Amino acid sequence: MDDEYAKLLRRMNPPRVVIDNDSCEDATIIQVDSVKKHGILLHVVQVLTDLDLVITKAYISSDGGWFMDVFNVIDRSGNKVQEEEVINHIKKTLESDDISAPLLRRTVGLMSSEEHTSIELTGTDRPGLLSEVCAVLTDLHCNVVNAEIWTHNARAAAVVHVADDSTGYAIEDPKRLATIKALLCSVLKGNSDMRSPKMTLSPPGVTHRGRRLHQIMFADRDYVKVERVQGRAEEKGSSPQVTVFDCSEKDYTVITMRSKDRPKLLFDIICTLTDMQYVVFHGVVHTRRMEAYQEYYIRHVDGLPISLEAERERVVQCLEAAIERRASEVW
Repeated sequence: MDDEYAKLLRRMNPPRVVIDNDSCEDATIIQVDSVKKHGILLHVVQVLTDLDLVITKAYISSDGGWFMDVFNVIDRSGNKVQEEEVINHIKKTLESDDISAPLLRRTVGLMSSEEHTSIELTGTDRPGLLSEVCAVLTDLHCNVVNAEIWTHNARAAAVVHVADDSTGYAIEDPKRLATIKALLCSVLKGNSDMRSPKMTLSPPGVTHRGRRLHQIMFADRDYVKVERVQGRAEEKGSSPQVTVFDCSEKDYTVITMRSKDRPKLLFDIICTLTDMQYVVFHGVVHTRRMEAYQEYYIRHVDGLPISLEAERERVVQCLEAAIERRASEVW
């Protein structure tokens, strides 16, 4: 009954997007108003990120039953968003009631096709790993259509789209897939690895690839610090600063982050919080001089703030990992 009421509210109050190129001198302002729905913040950020737009500021508010976000965005050249095709797509996609609607993806590495096999890999990172994986796939007559691989904290994860190099279509033979899995797992296994390497097949286009890589590395517990990697980051002075504390008078948990700014940073943070089953009620994002400051007021999806110190520490570790992972993105 509650679900039907929520659907009625959304029909009565459809999402509304206002795109303003006049109010701000150096950025396009995008305001999104909608009935609150779990995952909508991630959807909005994902749409903007996949269009290769840079979010320089953001103001988030989703208290009660209403969601309102304001984003200042520019393109990769530092200009306002002027293309009618892009503006129309943003409005059409974000004003759709279906937050899983197909997205216009303009960046290399976000292609999706029914004519390939999607392979997910996890294992121990080491020099030469990528070339060994490619060599195995070549020997097995697999053509790499596109791929994305991240390494973090001595772990590696990849989503690779392959096709048969003679037909150009997806590989469906179970015996051949079993051979591919056995050989890739053999390559991925490190000499002292206590965690087993994994290769799984996934349907293309089901989950956004950047989000899937976060999920794979999170499941592989890459956020648990390896001492030598942590020491190296500290020497460079580039470690993100993440704090988690209580806001007892408002019954929220507050998260603040300072880190080096980079493309897709906001997507990575919101993706991680969403997949960890937290809801952002209020938030602010500011970037300047290559530094990003983020502040979020969150609760768990059950409506409760974080109460245990162990959970606070885990959130800090996971957000630090989310900030650091994409720095090692290749392909």
